[in-house]
Amino acid sequence: MAGRAPEPDRDRLGTATSPGRRAGALDVSSSYFEGRCCPLARYGHSRNHRRDRPQIVYGLLCSREGRPIAIEVFDGNTADPKTLSSQVQKIKDRFGISRTVSVGDRGMITSARIRDDLRPAGVDWITSLRAPAIQALAAENGPLQLSLFDDRDPAEISAPDMFPGERLIVCRNRDLAAERARKREELLAATEHELARVQTQVQRKHSALRSSAKIGMAVGAVLDRKKMAKHFDVEVADGYLSWQRRIEQIEQEARLDGIYVIRTSIPAGHLDAAEAVQAYKDLSRVERSFRSMKNIDLEIRPIRHWTAQHVRANVFLCMLAYHVEWHLREALAPLLFHDTNLEAARGQRTSPVAKTEPSEAAKAKKETKRSAEGHHVMSYDALIAHLGALVRNTMRMPLHTKHRFTLHSRPTSLQEAAFKLLDLDPLRVQ
Repeated sequence: MAGRAPEPDRDRLGTATSPGRRAGALDVSSSYFEGRCCPLARYGHSRNHRRDRPQIVYGLLCSREGRPIAIEVFDGNTADPKTLSSQVQKIKDRFGISRTVSVGDRGMITSARIRDDLRPAGVDWITSLRAPAIQALAAENGPLQLSLFDDRDPAEISAPDMFPGERLIVCRNRDLAAERARKREELLAATEHELARVQTQVQRKHSALRSSAKIGMAVGAVLDRKKMAKHFDVEVADGYLSWQRRIEQIEQEARLDGIYVIRTSIPAGHLDAAEAVQAYKDLSRVERSFRSMKNIDLEIRPIRHWTAQHVRANVFLCMLAYHVEWHLREALAPLLFHDTNLEAARGQRTSPVAKTEPSEAAKAKKETKRSAEGHHVMSYDALIAHLGALVRNTMRMPLHTKHRFTLHSRPTSLQEAAFKLLDLDPLRVQ
């Protein structure tokens, strides 16, 4: 274990679903190594598409607001679900919280982890269902009927045979549905284009693609690359190739475009459907934490340490630095392009599934590049760089070299406003 950030305020570890229950978000990522000497470095599923490099896996625990709380480093070949039990125990033992709500994606909080880790530990959860489970719910005479969305969104259903004692909240995102339909059609068209290219090669005189075995291998490569094998019926013989779309199967899949199902153990009296959906959508804040640590701000890579202790220390320091950055962003939000009225904007949505539109204050800041107080609004990196322009100079007189005095640069109005938000005296921290 690399370590943890300063002890969080237990009333703010997550959005309270009840006075005794807190929500914490869990997620896992990985980073590859430049060398091969670290005992933690293993070959595994690379999220960075670097299967040629060994890697480490680390699990990040955040509050619902996205504030990093703790991080743990695992061997590079550790599967995501196997990291869950240690995080659950950490919440209970280290932070002394008796009842928690763990929020994780469907790859993290699986049925096996619920059965083996969460239920025995008395931890509630919020996650989502995989596509096969959704298709089973949407089968004929199943509990998931598209007519549910005629007058409400989200819609709550129950499936005691498949998910006893759990609530299922069905959501329909129309923007996501349109995007999936567009992407599917593009992949179908691209697959047909590649199959037509293979067919042209087959029909050439003296072509190397004559036997059914070779044609099958070429077709299989196309279908595997595009992940479209389930949507095509292909007929292969010596010197012959034809295909057609599985229209019924494609239409059956398209029916569920934009549909996702939230799965939770929390009773409705403690967390209504809209709050459960929002808690799951807040996982995006954890993903932003990973992006900031890995690529944008802190650049956890490249990892050049050799010993396991040094690697864990490196990852912990990156998490600790992001913990500080999170608080800086929160304090400096009025001078950044951040939406400081996000909760009010969420309250204006017709459905928690819908995308949150920026508030009027955020739109005004983006348009005018000014805050409500008239200060310049900029990105976080630009503001930090601007604060760094405030300097302290040690002056020495040419005729009296032994006499020195300190001269501070005069802060700009933006610097004064920023240090006021941070509650810092710049002369005392230089």
